[in-house]
Amino acid sequence: MQTVNRLAALREAVDSLRARGTVALVPTMGALHEGHLTLVREARARADTVVASIFVNPAQFGPKEDFAAYPRTLTEDARMLAAEGCDLLWAPSVEEVYPQGFATTVSVGGVSKRLEGAARPGHFDGVATVVAKLFNQVRPDLALFGEKDWQQLAVIRRMARDLDLTQPGPGAIVGVPTVREADGLAMSSRNRYLSAEDRARAAVLPLALGKAVAAIEAGAAVAAVLQATEAALLAGGFTGVDYVALADAESLDPLTALGGRPARLLAAARIGGTRLIDNRAVERG
Repeated sequence: MQTVNRLAALREAVDSLRARGTVALVPTMGALHEGHLTLVREARARADTVVASIFVNPAQFGPKEDFAAYPRTLTEDARMLAAEGCDLLWAPSVEEVYPQGFATTVSVGGVSKRLEGAARPGHFDGVATVVAKLFNQVRPDLALFGEKDWQQLAVIRRMARDLDLTQPGPGAIVGVPTVREADGLAMSSRNRYLSAEDRARAAVLPLALGKAVAAIEAGAAVAAVLQATEAALLAGGFTGVDYVALADAESLDPLTALGGRPARLLAAARIGGTRLIDNRAVERG
């Protein structure tokens, strides 16, 4: 596996890969786990070559968030990617991605403004900007993202449609199902922040969401289910709940009942000093 950290070297390396066929991109912030590796495996199954990026993006962290403390494990990450057959690792510095005088932001309206967008103002502007740059830098035929960050996936797809992106086009932005631990907790780089006690309690989140999905699909009143789910999280050891919401799977518009379009149940809650997110598909019964 080749590793590059300068844009000129990246473009030269990608040109060589493109001569071998299609190119898939797996964007990450590092601190890799089985969820990330699943994306790489899916990329290998779908494309001739695979590029992974590792970049802890300061633009998507708020002033009171964990940018400085976010785990950085580049050497181990590179070893894991090479073992999975990744062809190229793009690992730029902050200065390479945001050169002196950088003054451009990509902002996606609507879908980015609620839920995570409301809880973390500016977060999705940072996500959309860096992903747009990654798409322009690598020009992949397809890009893969985990469904754990469902709203992020929706924002990126909206950006691709709105900006008429062709590499990758909206249909080539692939969502890969969430990879979970044995107790159902969604794999996340932030799980390593959890104490042993908080890690055990964190399994309440997927359990509560699973029960909520079953209740909504069985016809229970959505508002009552959402309220009960928040109460279950707090009773189970979570110290705060930013939201539990039923939303249209594409637009993230809030729903009060299931309709004819795909829906998603999404939640964000805090346990100890760690904020966890998760989501589940909800289907009409």
